[in-house]
Amino acid sequence: MRLDPTDRRLIAATQAGLPLTPAPYAKIAADLGLGEGEVIARLSAMQDRGVIRRVAAAPNHYALGMTANGMTVWDVADARARELGAAVGALDFVSHCYLRPRALPDWPYNLFAMVHGGDRDEVEAKRGRIAVLLGADCRASDILYSTRILKKTGMRIKPHNEMNSIG
Repeated sequence: MRLDPTDRRLIAATQAGLPLTPAPYAKIAADLGLGEGEVIARLSAMQDRGVIRRVAAAPNHYALGMTANGMTVWDVADARARELGAAVGALDFVSHCYLRPRALPDWPYNLFAMVHGGDRDEVEAKRGRIAVLLGADCRASDILYSTRILKKTGMRIKPHNEMNSIG
């Protein structure tokens, strides 16, 4: 999918995060010489086209006191996986939830949900709430606890005027 130079500059300006100001889109617009409405419209259009997935906050859970972070993994009935995943993802204590293919015979899990808490007991209690929600459609589960923070960034692009050209 081709991006025009303005969309490319907009992605480059926002890919590391929005400015922490009361009007972040106005700040980005001023930096790029655009109107705030145009910035919002372009981001929305790129999201509609699938160029960007979302604009969201990515909190540092450790800094918020949530030092027990566990990826819960679930073996749920394939016929209900999307429905169950949507229900789990809607829980207020699940930061992200997604489906992945199983890697049988070693890895039977197809539903993943990240849970954060102040300690492992809190995370285990939240895991228990997910288990109740999944009920008989869940055949097995496990939890993988984080031991450190990994860098959370997506793909990075350079503005068009900074790209190397060939020829």
